[in-house]
Amino acid sequence: MAEQESSKSLHTNQNREQSSKLENISDVGGKNKTKIYCQRCPSLVLSPRQATLVQKEFFLPNMYQKNECTPIEGVTLVDFWHVSDMLTFDNVGFSKTVDNIKYLMCADCEVGPIGWHSVHDKKSYYVAVDRVKHG
Repeated sequence: MAEQESSKSLHTNQNREQSSKLENISDVGGKNKTKIYCQRCPSLVLSPRQATLVQKEFFLPNMYQKNECTPIEGVTLVDFWHVSDMLTFDNVGFSKTVDNIKYLMCADCEVGPIGWHSVHDKKSYYVAVDRVKHG
């Protein structure tokens, strides 16, 4: 019973920390307050107030895979910056289409995926909050 309460408390604390982080990077309308950069290089991905914070569950492959022979490893993320026009981005590249998804990457250093885009939805591009720097 104590283990369940400890786990529940840890989950609650993680939710509070994530909520506080999201408040620091988004304004009242849900737009990004600051510039959004690549995690690996100084490349600008998005200028302030160009994306809207949304919660949408999506599995993204890890940015670094062990090797090409192992199954794709990744994580299901929830918090994304949504952009409705690909021309809004400052520096983003796109992968080849894989199962109707194009993955977003830094156009300068090619690290990624930092986000995704479904080829079936021409007006939705998603950048994972946890895969970029804010500042």
